[in-house]
Amino acid sequence: MRALILLHRWLGIFFCLLFAMWFASGIVMHFVPYPALTEAERIDGLAPVVSLDVRHGPADAVMASKIKDAARVRLQQRGDGPVYLVSGTSGVNSFHAADLSNAAVRSERLALSIAVDHARRRGLNASQATFVELALHDQWTVPNQLDLHRPLYRIALNDTLGTELYVSSTTGEIVRDTTRSERWWNYAGSVVHWIYPTALRRNPTAWNWVVWALSLIALIAAVSGAVLGPLKMKVAQSRLVSPYRGWHAWHHWLGLVAMTFVLTWMLSGWLSMDSGRMFSTAKLTDAEVVTTFDARAWEKLSTHELQRPSAQAKEVEWFVFGERIYRRERIGLDIQRLLLAEGQTEESVPERAFLTAEEVGAVASRVALECKVAVAIDASDNYAVGATMPSAPVYRSVCGDVWLHIDAASGVILEKLDASRRAYRWAYSALHTLDIPVLSAAPALRTALIVALCAGGLAFSLTGVVIGWRRLRLQFWHIRRSKLTRQS
Repeated sequence: MRALILLHRWLGIFFCLLFAMWFASGIVMHFVPYPALTEAERIDGLAPVVSLDVRHGPADAVMASKIKDAARVRLQQRGDGPVYLVSGTSGVNSFHAADLSNAAVRSERLALSIAVDHARRRGLNASQATFVELALHDQWTVPNQLDLHRPLYRIALNDTLGTELYVSSTTGEIVRDTTRSERWWNYAGSVVHWIYPTALRRNPTAWNWVVWALSLIALIAAVSGAVLGPLKMKVAQSRLVSPYRGWHAWHHWLGLVAMTFVLTWMLSGWLSMDSGRMFSTAKLTDAEVVTTFDARAWEKLSTHELQRPSAQAKEVEWFVFGERIYRRERIGLDIQRLLLAEGQTEESVPERAFLTAEEVGAVASRVALECKVAVAIDASDNYAVGATMPSAPVYRSVCGDVWLHIDAASGVILEKLDASRRAYRWAYSALHTLDIPVLSAAPALRTALIVALCAGGLAFSLTGVVIGWRRLRLQFWHIRRSKLTRQS
C-alpha cells in the first residue's frame, strides 16, 4: 500500500500539469481543430481546366514520371498553364501538359501567383499578399502527409483574417491554409495537447515515442489513483467518508466521481499513439495497394482523352481501378462526372456520378478472397467513414474477417478493418472523442458531454496541481532546514 501511495503521489506531482493541460486543450480542440485545407476550400480555389493548352495525354505524363506504380493522374489549371499531377505509392510528380516539362515550383514569384489566384477564387482579399518563406517545416505543416510536398512556400495574404497559404514545391497545389484565429487557438489546443513543438514533431519517430511514453506513465498514475481511491474510503455512521481534509478531500472525491472517465480517456489517449504496436493499422500494405490496379492499363488509354473533358471541370482525374481506367471530372464540391476512359476493351459504361457496387466488389476481391457483395453504408453505421464528396456513398466489401471501405467517388480504399482494427475503433474513437452514432446524430448533446467531462477532469487535475505544489514546497523546506541544521 505504501509503495502504491508513493507511486501515485510522485507520478501525480510530475504529471498533474500534463493532465490539466490535456483536459483543457481537449475542450479547445473540439471547437477549433488543427488547421487544414478542406476539400471544399481546395475545389473552390481551382480554375476551370483549359483543354486547348493540353497537348499530351495522361498516359504520356505517366511515362514521363517514371513512377512504375502510378495509379492516378490529375489535370489542373495553373497560372503557367495546365499541369498533370502523377501519383503512386512511391511518390508524386508534376508536368506541364503542353510539353511534359517539369512543373515543380522553383520560384517565389510563381508560388505567390498560385496562392493569389487560389485566394481570389475563394473570395479572399489577396491584394496585399506577400511571400514569407520557403521552409521544410513550421508549426502548421509538420504532419507526415505533407512530406511529398516539401519544401513549402508560405504566402501571407495580410488580410483581416491573417490568412496564410502553403504552396507545394512539388506540385504547385495549395496544401494548407491557416488564419490568425486558428493559429492562436491551436497553441492552446492541438499544439499542447499533442505535444507538438516543431523541433520534436519534425522527427516522427522521436515524437511518437515521447508522446507514447508520457501517455503510458500518465495512465499508470491514473490507474494507481483508481486503485487507491476506493481503498482509502472509510465507513462512519453507515456512510462513506474520506479520511482527507481540504484540497486532498476535494481531490479524493472528484477522483472517485471522474475516475471512469479519466481512466478511459487516458487509456484511449495512449492508444491514439499505438501506430501498430498492439492493434493493426487501417492501411493496406504496398503489395495490397498494387493488387487493386493494373498499371499496364495506361498503355490502353486513347489519345482522344485530351478532347473529352467538360469545359466546367475544375479538375480532371484519371485513376486505375482494377483493370480499367476511369475519368473523373470535378465540377464542384458535390458535382462530378464519372465515366470509363476511352481505349478500354470492356463494354462501354455510361456516364454517372459514382462507381457501382459491382465495380467496387470486383476490385475488393483482388485484395482479399471470399468477398461478399459490396453495400453502401450510412452515417448511422457503427463503422461509418466519410467520402471526399458530401453526397458520395462509401461501399463496404466484407472479405472474410476483413472489411474494405471504398470511396465510390474516387475509387480510393479508405481503410481496411480487421477484427483488431474494429476493436481499436471502440477503444480509441468511441472512448476518446465519443464517436458513437447515437451521439453523432445529436451533435449538441455530444458537445455538451465532451465539455462537461473534460471540465470535470480539469477540475480534478487542478486539485492535484495544488496538492503537488504544496508537497514540493514542503519538501523543499524540509531539505533546506536539514541543510541549515547540519551547518549549525
